[in-house]
Amino acid sequence: MQAKVRTTAQGEGTRGRRRPLRALGPALIVEDDGLVALDIAEALTEAGARSVTTCASVAEAMAELEKAIPALMVLDVHLADRDDGWALAELATQLGESPPLILFTTATPAAIPATAAALGKVLPKPFCTDVLIAMIEKERSSGLFGRLRQALSGQ
Repeated sequence: MQAKVRTTAQGEGTRGRRRPLRALGPALIVEDDGLVALDIAEALTEAGARSVTTCASVAEAMAELEKAIPALMVLDVHLADRDDGWALAELATQLGESPPLILFTTATPAAIPATAAALGKVLPKPFCTDVLIAMIEKERSSGLFGRLRQALSGQ
């Protein structure tokens, strides 16, 4: 099964309810539930992600990671082809110059090894995509440039 790629210009969206994320590059979603993957992809697109690629398996995601390391990875940790989706996060942090922002999604957060969970944030399923977007905003604003941006904007 080929990875599904959805691309949109920054700020475009079908519902127009989310404000654009600041300078969010490409996103990779690894989720074997098609409806959940589409919901996350739509939320990221509406929030201003430059491009969103969805993969239903570790094998598909590995092929995508060979092409490029995304700025953001949303990873289901229990997939149809493997039960250790966090291995993708470990790989992605080693391949690129700057590691992606990683969000793990799972119905069993305790099953993620502590060393893997330390690579990102864990979002228990089920979740609302607005919570996902808020988590991304929070994580992106916690770095040096984010703190400077907040100080300058008075937030």
